[in-house]
Amino acid sequence: MKIRVERDALADAVAWVARSLPTRPTAPILAGMLLEADANGLTLSSFDSTTSAKVKMAATVTDEGTVLVSGRLLAEIARSLPNKPVDLVADHSKVELTCGQARFTLQTLPVEEYPTLPDMPTQTGEVEASAFEKAVGQVVVAAGRDELLSVFTGVKIEIDGENLSLLATDRYRMALKELTWRPSSPSVEGAVLVPGKVLADTAKSMTSGESVTISLSTTEAEGEGLAGFIGESTKGSREATTRLLSQAFPKVRHLMDVDATVSVRVSTADLLAAVKRVSLVAERNTPLRMRIEDDHIVLEAATGDQAQGSEALEAEVGIVGDEQSITDAGFNPHYLLDALTALDAPYAHFSFTLPGKPCLIMGLATVDGDPLTDYRHVIMLMRLPS
Repeated sequence: MKIRVERDALADAVAWVARSLPTRPTAPILAGMLLEADANGLTLSSFDSTTSAKVKMAATVTDEGTVLVSGRLLAEIARSLPNKPVDLVADHSKVELTCGQARFTLQTLPVEEYPTLPDMPTQTGEVEASAFEKAVGQVVVAAGRDELLSVFTGVKIEIDGENLSLLATDRYRMALKELTWRPSSPSVEGAVLVPGKVLADTAKSMTSGESVTISLSTTEAEGEGLAGFIGESTKGSREATTRLLSQAFPKVRHLMDVDATVSVRVSTADLLAAVKRVSLVAERNTPLRMRIEDDHIVLEAATGDQAQGSEALEAEVGIVGDEQSITDAGFNPHYLLDALTALDAPYAHFSFTLPGKPCLIMGLATVDGDPLTDYRHVIMLMRLPS
């Protein structure tokens, strides 16, 4: 193999593919990165038996060939190279990399022992890249982190024609984002559970192009359940696949249907800043209290007798019925911060029912407008000390 590539393009491609390399590979061969040069350019690939990543990039190919080298080492070398063209020459035992006056030699790994990457599933549809990245970011914040409860680490992707929904929960909060996309078939429908971390990393890395192609396989005829994503840009194409989570996602959508008895409308930016300040004195595992008054709210937190904090904010409070059913709400301050950061709307609309019951948060374009229902975030309220 003998090729020449641009330094920045190589460093960018290698860094992205290397992110999918396993930290503790189950087999040493999985620490390798596959380089394939042909008439179409250079393709770099990695695979950890669950997630694969592939980048296709432009290259001047003198001799075609395929080699396997240490992925992390190549990533570190590529990142440190001077800003000059990079020449790669490989034989059966080594790869020589030259960039300006810098020269490196890497030992190759046996290509024949490297597993075959999974095929990309059938295309299901396309979505705008920036909208997809934003939607995933709004939802994945509510996904769990505990791998022992892997079903809660996933994001449920639901498809119904032109409607695409993303849903995640860690049992204490839940986020739902609905958006439109371009399905490959008007009648396509289905639901899959994708690992949240993989989905977030993939969506974030494919914003350089205009759209992201989503491909899903959920039937045995197409092989093991896979989700595939393709992003095209001027730098080339990026492809990623991940094995779907097989557990049944809990039925939690009904928790979004909150029949509010008390509503609060407040500036998102003002509330976010106030929560950040007041939560500085919140003791670990203690709630941030929101007192609901006639025309304002008060945030309170404390660390025993050592420190207390409070801040009042103007708010529009609405009451359904003859009397107010809830006057105090206890929030996990970190969950509230996450929800407000993800909201992406000038005003926040809180829907309360009773103490201890879920609270629904939606955005508002104007303080007196209708709630924006495309993004909904539910937080389970904490018990307040008497």
